[in-house]
Amino acid sequence: MSIYISVQQHDFTVADEYAALNNDTACRTSCGAVVMFSGLVRELANTTLTAMTLEHYPGMTEQALQQIAEQAQQRWQLGTVRIIHRIGRLLPNDQIVFVGVSSPHRLAAFEAAQFIMDYLKNTAPFWKKEHTSEQDYWVEAKASDQAAIKRW
Repeated sequence: MSIYISVQQHDFTVADEYAALNNDTACRTSCGAVVMFSGLVRELANTTLTAMTLEHYPGMTEQALQQIAEQAQQRWQLGTVRIIHRIGRLLPNDQIVFVGVSSPHRLAAFEAAQFIMDYLKNTAPFWKKEHTSEQDYWVEAKASDQAAIKRW
C-alpha cells in the first residue's frame, strides 16, 4: 500500500496519474482495478463564474488528506491512493482535484474513491472563494456534501 498526497498550484495530467497508479510496486500485478476521479471548476446555475480561488492551511491540509487516505486503506483492500488538490486562482473547466485508487477488486476501488471525495469535501481544510460577474464570496459547506458523508 502506498499513498501520495500533493497540494499544488500547477495542473496535473490524468494520464500521468494513471501511469503512476498502474506502475506502483505496491499493487503492480495484484490489482485488477484503477478508479480515478477528476473534479473541474464548473459554471454556476444563476450567475457567471469568472474564477475560483482555493486556499488551504499548509501542513494541516496535507495531514488531513493523508488521514483520509489511511482511513480508506483500513476500510478496503487497496494498492495505491493518490490525492492531488490544486490551490490558487482557477478558471472554469480547470482541474481542481484528482483522486486515484488501485485495488485488486473494482467495488473496493469505486467505494474507496467515493469515500475519499466525500471526506475530502467535508473535512479537509480548504477555503473556496467564487468570483462572479456580480461579486466575490466565500463558499459555505453544502448540505448535499454533508449528507453524503453520513453513508460511511
